[in-house]
Amino acid sequence: MIKNPITFGSGILFLMMYLFFHTAAAATTAQFLKPTVVSSVAPIANLIRNVAGTHIQVVDIVPGGIDSHTYEPLPSDIKTLQAADLIIVNGLDLELPIIQLAEKVRKKGTAIVQLGNLALRSEDWQYDFSFPRELGHPNPHLWLNVELVMRYANIIKEHLIELDPVHEASYQENTQAYLSKLKTLDEVIFKCIDTIPTNHRKLVTYHDSFAYFAPRYGMTVIAAVQPADFSEPGPQEVIRIIKHIREVGVPAIFGSEVFPSKIMEQIAREAKVKFVDQLSDDELPAPPNDSYIGMMAHNVAVMTQALKGDSACMTPIDARNLSF
Repeated sequence: MIKNPITFGSGILFLMMYLFFHTAAAATTAQFLKPTVVSSVAPIANLIRNVAGTHIQVVDIVPGGIDSHTYEPLPSDIKTLQAADLIIVNGLDLELPIIQLAEKVRKKGTAIVQLGNLALRSEDWQYDFSFPRELGHPNPHLWLNVELVMRYANIIKEHLIELDPVHEASYQENTQAYLSKLKTLDEVIFKCIDTIPTNHRKLVTYHDSFAYFAPRYGMTVIAAVQPADFSEPGPQEVIRIIKHIREVGVPAIFGSEVFPSKIMEQIAREAKVKFVDQLSDDELPAPPNDSYIGMMAHNVAVMTQALKGDSACMTPIDARNLSF
């Protein structure tokens, strides 16, 4: 028989509250104790998360939908970079303002890893319309070539093991599983491009994002619309591009779903081709395919369909992330 139900109930409530806050505090402490890796754009951060699994806290600085080439760090990014145990960026001058800030504010011993500079020899860097050699900044979009992303994954793995050797076995296992998914993606992209008529395997894009993708998969970038200063092209350049599109006979030109361009719409109308504004080089799709693999699968399916190939070729791809 309970003689004082109020006291009893209060005791149970106190116990429940104690257990709740103790569990929450333990979870917060565990999260806090995880090493922190700071990255830049979403695709690179996603690669790190798939290799790292549950053992690393990954923070990406550049928000989705923001042009990574023109992003200037915010005051809040100082605190983020100061807390980093490791900083992993794409490199090849993509994140120069972030790197310059990181070099000033990072903790002693926090390394800055530039994946592109490690994955590809400087003599193999690409220069083009949006990234002319005379300005000294190479095209940084290596991650649109899956073979190079496999190199990225291994570089990430080695640096995570150096940072957190206790979980080496987990990083090794995650990397092997992820490389298997990337290998399948790479093979399927080749099959997709093979369904495109040979004379249509040509790309006209708003931004020069596919300089490393095209030679890997048997395509040619014939024009890019956005100049090196990221402005809109002048009238003479627009006329030249329209004439070139008519000469080569591609059925479609491509823009970004994140950065709409009326110039591209005009070029498509004048050249009498389809304008497809659904490609992405650094914006991940919506869940459950919110991954680098999901972004690439979407790009290739859109590209293949617009160039008169068979977009169903992407059906075998599992775009879900590994657990993290």
